[in-house]
Amino acid sequence: MKRLSALTLSAALASAGCTHTPAAAPEPTAQQAPAPAAPKPVPPPEGASVLSGTLADFTAACDADLERTRAQVSAIKALDARKDGQAVLAAYDEALGALLAAANRSSLAREVHPEAAFRDAARECEQRVDSANVALSQDRGVYDVLAAVDLSSADAATRYWMDRALLDFRRAGVDRDDATRAKVKSLNEELLKLGQQFSKNIAEDVRKATFKPAELDGLPEDYRKAHPPGADGLVVITTNYPDYFPFMTYAKNAKAREKLWRTYRQRAYPANQDVLAQLIAKRHELATLLGYASWAAYTTETKMTRTQQAAADFIDRLGVATEARAKQEYAQLLARKQQDVKGAKVLEPWDQDFYEDRLRAERFSFDSQAVRPYFEYGRVKAGVMDITSRIWGITYKPVKDARVWQQEVETYDVFDGDTLLGRIYLDMHPRDDKYKHAAQFDLVAGQAGKRYPEASLVCNFARPGELMTHDEVETFFHEFGHLLHAIFGGHQKWAGIAGTRVEWDFVETPSMLLQQWAGNPEVLKEFAKHHETNQPIPAEMVEKLRASKEFGQGLWARRQLFLSAVSLDYYSREPGFDTTEALVALQTRLSPFKHEHRDGTHFEVAFGHLDGYSAAYYTYLWSSVIAKDLETEFQKKGFLDRETAMKYRRTVLEPGGAKPAAELVKDFLGREYGFDAYRAYLDAK
Repeated sequence: MKRLSALTLSAALASAGCTHTPAAAPEPTAQQAPAPAAPKPVPPPEGASVLSGTLADFTAACDADLERTRAQVSAIKALDARKDGQAVLAAYDEALGALLAAANRSSLAREVHPEAAFRDAARECEQRVDSANVALSQDRGVYDVLAAVDLSSADAATRYWMDRALLDFRRAGVDRDDATRAKVKSLNEELLKLGQQFSKNIAEDVRKATFKPAELDGLPEDYRKAHPPGADGLVVITTNYPDYFPFMTYAKNAKAREKLWRTYRQRAYPANQDVLAQLIAKRHELATLLGYASWAAYTTETKMTRTQQAAADFIDRLGVATEARAKQEYAQLLARKQQDVKGAKVLEPWDQDFYEDRLRAERFSFDSQAVRPYFEYGRVKAGVMDITSRIWGITYKPVKDARVWQQEVETYDVFDGDTLLGRIYLDMHPRDDKYKHAAQFDLVAGQAGKRYPEASLVCNFARPGELMTHDEVETFFHEFGHLLHAIFGGHQKWAGIAGTRVEWDFVETPSMLLQQWAGNPEVLKEFAKHHETNQPIPAEMVEKLRASKEFGQGLWARRQLFLSAVSLDYYSREPGFDTTEALVALQTRLSPFKHEHRDGTHFEVAFGHLDGYSAAYYTYLWSSVIAKDLETEFQKKGFLDRETAMKYRRTVLEPGGAKPAAELVKDFLGREYGFDAYRAYLDAK
């Protein structure tokens, strides 16, 4: 998952994304428009230093970035666009860079910092940044100067960036009357606070369920050892990922699985029930105020889909393509359950992971527990880094003295030969009050000749010495795809098009592609070695793993379609509707499982993507379709082929957002992307 900062989708930052730039002294005022300066050495990466300092340091950095933005806005207005076009663009990019610096720093801090007061300060900084962003996006003086810049001799990347930027100004109401702009500003401020609260309620609501030791029957021995009974003789299992997913996969006791399943779906309830209703209502109000039919129509305008209808048509098309496969797989799972529960008529949602694992073990002679000893966390991490190093010609050098926000965070500088490309941070293990999922966060917006890109992975994996599931290994590769996209693409002329600043429904494509490496035999044999014997994973086991992965893809796609439809539907209609009833209708249409809201469960209030991705959760499937097409090139010469990987790096990753995503794909494939590869993937037996 690519994590966006909690900024509203108002003009400038919406097109530029979220990054961090070290705080700097204010630029010259309007009376002293910036003159060309001699090139300065690019400072070394140090984006995390502010997060490791004091609250006063953090607040001061936020203050400095906001002051820097104000100074650059004044400078823009003092320039003559007809004579000083390049200076105008540079000042605007610097203004953006300062806002993005504070936004990224705050977004990461509020999700990972161990101190509550620091997380609160990050939220406060985000609110101030959002207010400044809205003010900039509605500043008619800045818009008029930018619009007057002659771009006839500019390069294609600059023209593309400015086209997007000027559109986002208009989407923020820059050309509307004072009353409308004031209302847009007010709604954006409200939405930021609501989004922060929605995320906070999910992150901080870790539920627990207790079980008798016998109810852990079926779970791996290392899991049981890590969860010993307490003084009362009961075992405590939390809703954190490392606890929840193995339990749902391996626990033989259906009642125990149901208990934890229901506990998991109580998170953020009732706290987020009203927050979600307000998010939907306020976004609809903002979109209609700006002349759009709905928030879904507003947000898809800047995606590859371009329209709400195109997104809906995509969901419908995949619905048809996946229906038969999903029904077949559901029937097979139910038949397997009936071997244990005579006369069973329904496969419960808490049965799915367990019986998928059982069927894989029996149908493909594949035991998912048997593969775990080959995926010790330290070996997996080394494998991911070694393989990406090899195919992309880079090296990772540990930075032992880096200042970070928590002692377990690891820091590496990324080099191409002797050339420093950027810095990455790995915050990989669970702790209280930390972001509960897996995501990549930008920290510093890289820019050619100015600063190196810096980005962080935030995950909740097992610690060194502990074992991972293969699904978690896939997630590791997936998130690393985002990380390298940020590093490779962070060397553009303008911060506004650097890194992962592509259309948002393409942003998951590089990660969806790289996760395929986790199941490839030639890749697995490189690092999957038994944590005790050091023996490589047997080829037969890898083949069984691959074959077993084919099963369940129809149900997985239907699940993603259901979530995509919920996301699009909630933001396509008039507010005030019952979100649970809407969810029921969509689940009835798209999922073979019974309604997840029943009997006191409230899935939607902990569906965090309803804030960040809002109407565009379909991004995952859209990106998957394109990623499968990109994968066909790697299938020709092998996933470790350096030539193919480097072509992909040059044509898709390094350009960042310098051109439309469809053109990036065409540059790599030599043709337009299509649906055939994904359909073949769905139809694979």
